[in-house]
Amino acid sequence: MELPFYISYREFEKDYYDNLEKWFEHYDNTNEIDFLKSQAELYRPYLCYNFSEDKLQPDAVIKVKHCFFPYFENFGISFCVDFENGKQSKPLPPGINNISEWKTITMMEYAQHVLDKINTYFYKKGLNKEKENVLNYINNHEIITSKEQTGYCLHYEQHQKTIPFLKAFLPYYGCTVDISLYRNFHFSIVRIADFIDQKLKAVKAFEYSSYSVLRSEATIKLHMKNHNFLTICN
Repeated sequence: MELPFYISYREFEKDYYDNLEKWFEHYDNTNEIDFLKSQAELYRPYLCYNFSEDKLQPDAVIKVKHCFFPYFENFGISFCVDFENGKQSKPLPPGINNISEWKTITMMEYAQHVLDKINTYFYKKGLNKEKENVLNYINNHEIITSKEQTGYCLHYEQHQKTIPFLKAFLPYYGCTVDISLYRNFHFSIVRIADFIDQKLKAVKAFEYSSYSVLRSEATIKLHMKNHNFLTICN
């Protein structure tokens, strides 16, 4: 069963017991703990643990590979690459190649980039964007793995983890994401996680909560960082 992903806490809370009932109808020999564990795993990638405040906080970001052309100057002559309609209009001089680096962007930026790729695909294929549902293309391999000379290069396997969010966030039609919807998600994500965690606590399974899991992961990372620092100092 594919659990729905919620941008709004109110909608999540309102539908909780309906989704739980559907879970029981779909799976035999299961219980509410299994349902809650699956719910927690769905939202956990967009959260992190804050040591100073001892609580969860939003962390809706993703690392992507960013390809670009470096800026060159040679004997006072600057060089840049011209592009027309997304394609390189001039061949690059010998030895000049684009480079890449990892960049952290928000999930809103990621969603907008995916939406741009989809609409570019519509244009290239001569499809009417007024009639084509964006959500039917969010996991199209050709679209997601298409490479441009510059810009973000998406990893298809990594992209799979973003599908639930994209289904809930991207518009059915259009070229722009809704920033107000994203703000709602940013404010709702911790409330959703806290709701799930409290349910897990009530059924004596708090070790599966996002608070417990992310706190443990953050503690391990902190210990490793301190260990590495001491090793360098010694």
